[in-house]
Amino acid sequence: MGRGGTGYREVLRNRDYRLLLSGLAISATGSWAYSVALVVFVFDSTHSPTLVAVASLTRFAVALPVSAYGGVVAERFERVRLMVTLDLAALVLMAALAIVAGLHGPVGLAIGLAALTTAAASIYSPAVKATTPAIVGAEHLAAANSLESSVDYLAVVAGPAIGAGLLLLGSPAIAFAVNAATFGYSALIVSRLVARSTPTDVTEGGRAGPLKQLLVGIEAVTQSSTVALLLGFSVLASFVYGTDTVLFVVVSQRQLGTGATGYGYLLAGLGIGGIVAAVFMNRLATSPRLGTMIAAGMAVYCLPTALLAVVHAPVLAFCLQVIRGGGTLVVDVLAVTAMQRLVAQDVVARVFGAFFALVLAATAVGAIVAPGLLAGLGLTGALLLMGFAIPAVVLVAFPRVRALDRAALAQLATLAPRIALLRGLDIFAGASRPALEELAASCVEQHVPAGTVVVREGKAADDFFVLATGEVNVSAKGETRAKRSLGTLTAPAYFGEIGLLERMPRTATVKTVLPSVVYRIDGAQFLDALTATPLSPSALGLAQVRLARTHPSRALAYGASAGVSPSE
Repeated sequence: MGRGGTGYREVLRNRDYRLLLSGLAISATGSWAYSVALVVFVFDSTHSPTLVAVASLTRFAVALPVSAYGGVVAERFERVRLMVTLDLAALVLMAALAIVAGLHGPVGLAIGLAALTTAAASIYSPAVKATTPAIVGAEHLAAANSLESSVDYLAVVAGPAIGAGLLLLGSPAIAFAVNAATFGYSALIVSRLVARSTPTDVTEGGRAGPLKQLLVGIEAVTQSSTVALLLGFSVLASFVYGTDTVLFVVVSQRQLGTGATGYGYLLAGLGIGGIVAAVFMNRLATSPRLGTMIAAGMAVYCLPTALLAVVHAPVLAFCLQVIRGGGTLVVDVLAVTAMQRLVAQDVVARVFGAFFALVLAATAVGAIVAPGLLAGLGLTGALLLMGFAIPAVVLVAFPRVRALDRAALAQLATLAPRIALLRGLDIFAGASRPALEELAASCVEQHVPAGTVVVREGKAADDFFVLATGEVNVSAKGETRAKRSLGTLTAPAYFGEIGLLERMPRTATVKTVLPSVVYRIDGAQFLDALTATPLSPSALGLAQVRLARTHPSRALAYGASAGVSPSE
């Protein structure tokens, strides 16, 4: 548990992520509480189970298309500002719903307001998934996604209980008002985020209409067999969850004899299992056999369903649900984390817009299919089918899963020398294995003849350089404007960090003395790596020395902003 626990502590030290997560936690819990209150309000007002179903279906019917286009909106606008706007819109809608409920207003209006709130949430979700990598960096994505999933599971457990408690205090209007307050809290918290995104021209200069904008995310999925496979696992898990929502009501009533209350306990068991599994997710995410881990997670999620066909003890059924909850978390977190790492940043929100739309659709299909399975196969037959059929599908797809793992292992074997080289540089002394793997994968190898200028003083700083073999001479005019040699660097070494850290033009010229092999790393990726793993004191001290040799009047701003002194 050591590395996993450390990963969670490190990601929670990130101020921006703490703010984002706390906003999500409060808002998600309030939303689950309000969902309970909405059902009660509609039923008490109409005494019609049909209208209760209509309220749920209306929210789903809105969520499905809006989720698909929500990713486009999350790309088009600065995401933090967009999330704050959506929170404030939800606050207004919830306040209006509280007024309608308090005045015993039209049920149709209440359902409409709830549907609009769902629309806002459907845009919010892809914005969060696209913002998370920018805040925590690739190294801590698994920990961040595990924490977010844990928040979701806790909200599933705590939200309905809070909603029921609020209903005991009075009318559903109180629950709606409380939920409005949670959106206000989220807006306030999210507005304090420092991280900002750069909006994308989703119209491609006016050439792309709404449909083409929407299809970009789907095309990004279909163009990568790996991403498509990962998304397929999440969609399959969502289909299973959709059948759960129907099958386990019947299991609770007929098999366990615990009635509707027992269904709530089964859902709680699923949530608790996810929370427990979250402890291990950061470690699992570092495995090169990611596909195998996800396939195993699907098996753990589904196989206990078959056991429920012969289980009549509520406690044992609850324990099986805990196991299943751990399995589904493995599938969701690892698949989402891998997609966040693999998809280009300028389309990641649109990919997750498509992802959430497909997940919603799969959940709905599962819920629609389940009654037919019960009618045709009976409860025992339906449980056995869902328990064994889905693992059988995964088994059929396993050759593709193994191919994914083999490709990952082959890539790691190719990257191993680069990883070893990067690990030996003091600038990456504190970097984790995943961070080094990502940097090694991003390296562009260049064979540079002797006498070639690699970096020229005064030019824009765009990349970071690692000298793998060979030797280079460093010279500069600096503030004195008199050119002088600053010495040589012999591999293994690095250069080019000053301009990137200080966001200033190159401070020196670097020219090869011998034929050399140089690894070029994109400057943005280099800085992202330092966001996750700050410079070691020795590397920071070397950077300050290098800057002082060319610009003695300047102090290194990077160290000061990071709260590190030269003597540390």
